[in-house]
Amino acid sequence: MSGNKAARQKPCHHCKSRPASAPAGTSTIHYEKFWLYRHCSSVQQSDRQAQKAGQLFSGLLAMNVVFLGCAFISSMIFNNVAITLVDVWILLSILKVLCVCWIIYYLLGTRRQPHAVLYQDSHAGTVWVRGSVLLFGSFSVLLNVFHIGYSAVLIQCKSRVEIMFPSIEILFICTQAFFLWHHSKDCIQVQHNFTRCGLMLTITTNVLLWLLAVTNDTMHMEFESQLRQVEQRLAGNETPSCVCPNTTICEIFQKGYILLYPFNTEFCLICCSVLYVMWKNVGRRITHHHVPHVKSKFKLQGVVFGPLLGTVAIIIGICVFMMYQIQATGSAPSNQVFVVYYSYYIVLLPLMSVGAVIGTIIHALEKKELDTVKNPTRSLDVVLLMGAALGQIGMSYFSIVAIVATKPRDLLYSLILSHSILLIFQNITQNIFIIDGLHRQPLMSPSNKEETKEEQNHEAHDQRRVSVLELGEEFRKVSLSYIHSYSHLNWKRRALREISFFLVLCNIILWIMPTFGAHPVFENGLERSFYGYSTWFTIVNFGLPLSVFYRMHSVGGLLEIYVTA
Repeated sequence: MSGNKAARQKPCHHCKSRPASAPAGTSTIHYEKFWLYRHCSSVQQSDRQAQKAGQLFSGLLAMNVVFLGCAFISSMIFNNVAITLVDVWILLSILKVLCVCWIIYYLLGTRRQPHAVLYQDSHAGTVWVRGSVLLFGSFSVLLNVFHIGYSAVLIQCKSRVEIMFPSIEILFICTQAFFLWHHSKDCIQVQHNFTRCGLMLTITTNVLLWLLAVTNDTMHMEFESQLRQVEQRLAGNETPSCVCPNTTICEIFQKGYILLYPFNTEFCLICCSVLYVMWKNVGRRITHHHVPHVKSKFKLQGVVFGPLLGTVAIIIGICVFMMYQIQATGSAPSNQVFVVYYSYYIVLLPLMSVGAVIGTIIHALEKKELDTVKNPTRSLDVVLLMGAALGQIGMSYFSIVAIVATKPRDLLYSLILSHSILLIFQNITQNIFIIDGLHRQPLMSPSNKEETKEEQNHEAHDQRRVSVLELGEEFRKVSLSYIHSYSHLNWKRRALREISFFLVLCNIILWIMPTFGAHPVFENGLERSFYGYSTWFTIVNFGLPLSVFYRMHSVGGLLEIYVTA
C-alpha cells in the first residue's frame, strides 16, 4: 500500500504540476509537445521552450504568408498586366476561406475538448474593444454590400470575381466578429500549435486586407472616371466606356462606398490587435493569488469641469463638422470652411496637450507604485498607442515638408502648418500621460478597502483568536491611516479624473470627424499637388486609419485611467 502511494507521488519530469489556481478536481494538463520538442534535444528542458518553439513556427508561417501577399500586391501596383487586382482578390479569398474553416473548427472542435479553457484573461477583450469590433464590422459589411450593388449594376462590364470577393468578405467579417466577441478572453490549453497557426493566419489575412485597402485606389479612380463620363454624356459626347445606366443608384453606391471605406481598414486593425492578444494567451496559465482584485466602477461623481469643457468641445466640433460636410457635399469646399476647420483644431489641441502634461506631473507627484505584473494586454496597448500615433505624426511631417517647400503666404497654409506641429506635440504628450497611467497601481476605493480588510480579518481570526477590543483597535488604526491618505490625495485624484474625462470627450470628437467623412488633409489640395495623387492617396490611406484607430484606442486607455484614479 505504501509502495503504491509512493509510486503515485513520484513526480514526472515530462509534465508540470497543476497550478494552484486551477479548479479543483481537474486532471494535470500535459503541454502539447511540439515536433521540435520531441526531436531536438536542445528544446527538451522545459515547457517554456516548447511554447517558444510553437510561437516561432507560427510566426514563420505568418511571415511567409505576408511576404507572399505583399509580393502579389506590389506586382499589381508596379506591373498591372501580369498580376491584376482579380489575382490579388483570388489569393485573399483563399486565405479568408481557410480562416473561416479554422474558426469553425475552433468553435466546434478545439474549444469543446475537456479542459480546453480553464483560464480567461480578464484584461483582454474589454467591452469597448469588442463593441468596436461589432461597430466597424457592421459598417464593413455595409461597405461590401455597396460594392456588390455597384458591381451588379455594371455587371455587363464587370468580372464575376468583383461580386464573389465582397461576398466572401462579408462571410469572413461576420464569422470573425462572432469569434472575437465570444472568445477573445480565452487562454486555450489544448492544441496549442494548431491554434497559434490559425490565429496567425487570421492576423496575416487582416494585415493583407488592410494593406490592399491602403494601396488600392482603383475604385476611387473609377468613380472619378464615371463622373467625367457622365459629364461628357450630358454634354452630348457619347463614350463607348462602361457607364452606369442609372446615375442615381450609382451615385448612392459610390457615396456609400467612399464614406464607409475607412471603416474596413479600422476593422482590420482592431481584429489584428485582439487576435494577437489571443495568440499570446495560448497555453497561458493565469495565477490570481498575487494580483489584487480591485472592483473599478465608472462614476461621474466629483467631476465637473472635465465633462463641461469636453461637452462644449463636442458641440462646437459637431457644428464645424456639419458645416464642412454641407460644403463638401454640395461642391468643392471653400477656403473659409478649411479655415474654420483648422482653427477649431488649433484651439483644441493645445488644451489637450496642457491637460496631458498636467496629468503626467500629477502622476509623478502621486508616487503610486508601478504595476510590474506581466500583462500581455497592457503591453499590446502601449505598442498600439505608439504605433497608431505614427500614422498621424507621419502625415503631419509630410504636410510640414510640403508647406515649407512651396513657401505659401496664405492664411490657410499657415493654419495647416500650425495644425501639423500642434498635432505632433499633442500625440506625444497624450501618449506619455496614458502609458504612465496604465502602469500605475489602481487606488482601492473605500468599499474595496473594507472588503479586503474584512477578508484579512476573517483569515486572521481563523489562524488565531483575538479579542474584539484588539480587533477594533487594529481596524481603527487602518481606517485613520486610509482617511489621512485619501484626503491627502483627494485633489490629485479629482484633477486626474477631470483631465482624463476631458481628454476622453476630445478624443471622441476627433475620432468622429475624420471617421464620418471630414478629410481636409486630402481635399485641401496642397499636399496632393505636391506629392501627386497616387502617392498622397497611399500616404493618407496609411496614416488616416491609424490616426482614427489611435483616437479610439486612446479613449479606452483614458477611461481606464479615469476609473482607477
